[in-house]
Amino acid sequence: MKPPRLIAVLPTMLTLANGACGFGAITFAAKLGPTTVDGSTPVEVAVNASFIAAALIFLAMVFDMLDGSVARLMKQTSELGAQLDSLCDAISFGVAPAFLMLQFVTKELARYGGVSYPSRLLWTIGMLYAMCAIMRLARFNVETDDDEDSHAEFSGLPSPAAAGVVAAFPFAMPTVVELIAPPNGAILQRTAEWIVPAVRTLLPLITAAVAGLMVSRIRYAHFFSQLFSGQRNRRHVIQLVVLLLVVFFVHELAVPLIFLWFAFASPLRAAWTSLIGDRLRLYKTRQV
Repeated sequence: MKPPRLIAVLPTMLTLANGACGFGAITFAAKLGPTTVDGSTPVEVAVNASFIAAALIFLAMVFDMLDGSVARLMKQTSELGAQLDSLCDAISFGVAPAFLMLQFVTKELARYGGVSYPSRLLWTIGMLYAMCAIMRLARFNVETDDDEDSHAEFSGLPSPAAAGVVAAFPFAMPTVVELIAPPNGAILQRTAEWIVPAVRTLLPLITAAVAGLMVSRIRYAHFFSQLFSGQRNRRHVIQLVVLLLVVFFVHELAVPLIFLWFAFASPLRAAWTSLIGDRLRLYKTRQV
């Protein structure tokens, strides 16, 4: 009989913590709705629930980043750990962000105006996002070897980054809601009153876009690998400085900007390069 395989305790606990955060995010997102405590709509409870759900998704990203590093450091990588990681990622970065988007758009932002999408369309977008995240994780397992997990690029938008794009808006929304309060200036109030309906209008479209980017073949840089590696060029330093400045000046509002930039900068750059390349080839053809 084969001896039983030993389970790496610390990496496994970190991976399971990732899944627990995803389950917690779903639990708090489910609290968004018309439920009342004392006969009035608990606005504060709803905002806090969406913020906590988004924060749990970000905490799951931290555990997802740590479990692989700890497993490699302890030389305890295994096929079981890789499969367990994908299963937990499917919860935290597939189901939880999709459900949070549905609850956030239909329950919390409904009173602020904006485009009211049909419920079936929103459900379809949420299901599409979850299915694309699962497909992205399955493709990653098939195409990636455990020994080559330190790659510098990803094929398609990573599922944690896609989840960060969706969760960034509920995470930053309490700050925007505070700007609507009367003590703030008129300009800030008008800006906040314009931002919230715009988020309700654009978030489902952004969710559908990042779902497509996850299953695309667009190349994305391994951000943390480049950030903590010893090889950094001038562009990486400039990007890091700009990132720190944005965080310093706008605080929580920097989170959606950072994730949107990471998700859409690569496809826009690829489209621009392709457009310029086609024009150059056409110009050379005409010259000949």
